[in-house]
Amino acid sequence: MDPNLADLRKNYERAELDESAADSQPLQQFQSWFQQAQQAGVPEPNAMTLATVGADGRPSTRIVLIKGADARGIVWYSNYQSRKGRELALHPVAALQFHWVELERVVRIEGRVEQVDAAESDAYFASRPLESRLGAWASPQSEVISSRAVLVANVARYAAQFALSPPRPPHWGGFRLVPDTWEFWQGRKSRLHDRLRYRLQDGAWLRERLAP
Repeated sequence: MDPNLADLRKNYERAELDESAADSQPLQQFQSWFQQAQQAGVPEPNAMTLATVGADGRPSTRIVLIKGADARGIVWYSNYQSRKGRELALHPVAALQFHWVELERVVRIEGRVEQVDAAESDAYFASRPLESRLGAWASPQSEVISSRAVLVANVARYAAQFALSPPRPPHWGGFRLVPDTWEFWQGRKSRLHDRLRYRLQDGAWLRERLAP
């Protein structure tokens, strides 16, 4: 191991997260922080880590992009036959994490996962660029392929088949995580970070401070 790795440190001194300033509802707190991340010019503030669990109990993570956030939950889109799609079909629970390095902030979200209804998936798919719609048909996501030429050939084939109007593939659509736990983390000096957790209890959000 590079001996310099152990010496990598950063002091977190940009902000604080106090109960008196935090919203009582986690969705509103998230929307506020997300807006601040956008205003601060954070690169891809919509990128989030998605963690799922396979049949063997082995966890896996990947980066996906948030496409919706409301009282129903957090939405993203993917291939239902991909590794994450198969794992969510088997274990429909997941964890999400946003890391806005420039603001020294992390948001963690946990809950059950459901598929978005077909009409909502259709509407989002229709809004995507043509290249992305063709890509959803062309890529057997998470499967082994012999070379990139397979993807190029698939795109050409589906472009010829669908022209400018590819429909949504039956194996592609939205997922929605319905939160039961949120955590907001703000870096603080001396590693005494601020952590506020919201957890659903009897239909209401209970807010708690966690030790760093």
